[in-house]
Amino acid sequence: MGTDTEVSGHTVTPISVAAFKQVYATSDVESALGELSDGANESLRNTYERMIRAGGLRFSVKPSALPEMDALYDDLPNFSEPLGDIRKQLALCVETEDRLELAPMLLLGDPGIGKTHFAKCLSKLLGTGFGFVAMSSLTAGWVLSGASSQWKNAKPGKVFDILVHGDYANPVIVVDEIDKAGGDSQYDPLGALYSLLEHETAREFIDEFAEVPIDAADVVWIATANSAQYIPEPILNRLNVYEIAAPDYAGICHIAQAIYADIRSAHVWGLRFPETLEPEALERLTRLSPREMRRVIVNAFGNARIHRRDEIKAEDVEAERSPKRARIGF
Repeated sequence: MGTDTEVSGHTVTPISVAAFKQVYATSDVESALGELSDGANESLRNTYERMIRAGGLRFSVKPSALPEMDALYDDLPNFSEPLGDIRKQLALCVETEDRLELAPMLLLGDPGIGKTHFAKCLSKLLGTGFGFVAMSSLTAGWVLSGASSQWKNAKPGKVFDILVHGDYANPVIVVDEIDKAGGDSQYDPLGALYSLLEHETAREFIDEFAEVPIDAADVVWIATANSAQYIPEPILNRLNVYEIAAPDYAGICHIAQAIYADIRSAHVWGLRFPETLEPEALERLTRLSPREMRRVIVNAFGNARIHRRDEIKAEDVEAERSPKRARIGF
């Protein structure tokens, strides 16, 4: 296949081609299961049994041809630099047997400018799975890499869960707010990333709960942060760093319209409404961040219908209701 083609006036995106990759060896799991004592952690035993039933093969996917990305550049105008690097890698690997190799990336920018939305769009572009890890709530390294089965209420980590219980060997995994990872001197929340972000060591990643080698080498890693100040230098050195600015006025208008169109097309009731927003309603939305827009637009649709209208007016676009936070101090 070549590049995108036109069929009946519509752009046809190349389908994803899938090969199977062994994420873990069932023989390793069978050996680990056979070595369990009678009093072993029952959750661990159940995990091994599920792994054996599911088998170790997962889809490893990539587009069959270089996809048309102009719409992504329009919808994500402030992400042109990472999109450009992704496009180069796709140009190298499509139409060949080579695997997709995307270097781990760090997106630096203010909250709500669309970093997680970018990651989801990339997942759709590649035709693969999506996983999300919120680092701001983590206080121990085992949330990524699992906790030893000897601990009470222990369970596998996020990486194990996404690869073993998902369908893909190369999902996009977002490590959100990596600069806000908590922890103490005994447990490093980012400890697992030192090996996971290196291709060679990621091929035999050991989750501390399951203690069976997992091949995480094809995971597409996207970390997000507001600032690089609190990210350890060895982690930064493993990431391609992109500083994402807030979109300009034209860009924020396009983002608002794209979010409106996405919500409209995802619901039957959306067909009542026109394809584009009226200028006054769009103007109100430009005062919001992309994160806030989706919630406000959904409410605006509801406001319009309550007033028996099939078009969103400016008065339907209500400001976000932010909770008041108690002041800290004396």
